Amino acid sequence: MGLATATVALKQRSDDSEHPVINYTKTETTDPISRLQKRIDSGEFRPAYYGRHGYLRSVLEALKIPVSSQMLVFSKTSFQHDLISPESPRALYFNDSVSVGWVQGGSVLEIAASDPQLGTVFYTLAQNRVTKPRFERQTNECLQCHGGGMTRDVPGYMFRSVFARADGQPEFRAGTKLTTDQSPISERWGGWYVTGKHGEMRHMGNVFAKGGEEVTLDRERGANITDLAPLFNTSPYLGKTSDIVALMVAEHQAQTYNYITRANYLTRIALDYDAQLNKEWNRPKDYRSEGVTRRIASACEALVRAMLFVEEAPLTAQITGTSGFAEQFARQAPFDKKGRSLHQLDLATRLMRYPCSYLIYSEAFTALPPLAKETIYRRLQEILTGKETGKEFAHLTLTDKQAIHEILTDTCPDYATLATRQNKAGEQH
Repeated sequence: MGLATATVALKQRSDDSEHPVINYTKTETTDPISRLQKRIDSGEFRPAYYGRHGYLRSVLEALKIPVSSQMLVFSKTSFQHDLISPESPRALYFNDSVSVGWVQGGSVLEIAASDPQLGTVFYTLAQNRVTKPRFERQTNECLQCHGGGMTRDVPGYMFRSVFARADGQPEFRAGTKLTTDQSPISERWGGWYVTGKHGEMRHMGNVFAKGGEEVTLDRERGANITDLAPLFNTSPYLGKTSDIVALMVAEHQAQTYNYITRANYLTRIALDYDAQLNKEWNRPKDYRSEGVTRRIASACEALVRAMLFVEEAPLTAQITGTSGFAEQFARQAPFDKKGRSLHQLDLATRLMRYPCSYLIYSEAFTALPPLAKETIYRRLQEILTGKETGKEFAHLTLTDKQAIHEILTDTCPDYATLATRQNKAGEQH
């Protein structure tokens, strides 16, 4: 997550981000970092500088990012890779809309923020003390890796699992894995430190790749670790953990944000295409062609699947974190009339207690074109009320569906409005 994997082969990125209706590199941003910069410029907020951490602590506090979200990656997969190693891992912190990366002795903080219209926007913040710090937007360099197939061809977040040697260098010949909530635990967290209990399940974290022609990992040695102190000196870090629950939540969030951005881009581009043809062929302004309708529906369907955790890798043992992140995350609003929330976790057989993404409340989702949002809400209601009987949603029990439907009805006004409208239409028939 953040500014990662600049050392791997460059990915060919889609031209969609520079389509005239998107204009990613030239459009002014409106994400949480741009808003924070305005507070700094106006003098309303003056970031404090804390020794070797520079502006890290102050930025986290301003953005309401908990230290408990700390994740530590020791593979050399960042543009500050020379400073990263198993003895000096990169620290990542995140909330529902921003991630911040810090490297010991690094010249900059690495930031990735979710912009309502542009997708993921990348920044750096120089780690030298000045009167008014400035977040510098980064485009082409970051998009070489964060704008290709691994991010759904949009400027996006990316989690990868690699076979990392004892010096932090990835063994790319052994392959790498893009990790999401669909990834088996056995394929996750290569090159990362992981703290927490996970029973008999085994992952790739906490250990180093060995071997000649065949690369191996001693997964047993890296399992169920709750204390990182024997592995490296944790004192330079704000926290002492690399929480397993934080890792799992961040992976879901990264993938789903990319789908939100993709739905945004494709809907706006498709509607622009129809608008131009409507003008050229003297069709009504609101005419929508069948091809455009299908394209929008396809992009929205992919997002719906991501939001409902279709093909999520099942858990076969209880997951328990070590930093308090799970408890903090689960306390987040909004709650329905029965006290339920989409932030509540399961961690026994799956990630979420109610498998519908909390990102439905995000600025990025709220800013989707009205046609896309209505398409998504309509599909969610078809699935959650039992009108959709496809096998791909069979992982949702009737109890799951009813609970999610009730939570959304109480906490998501647009969803509730559509539900009311559909109920009235049904009564009239």
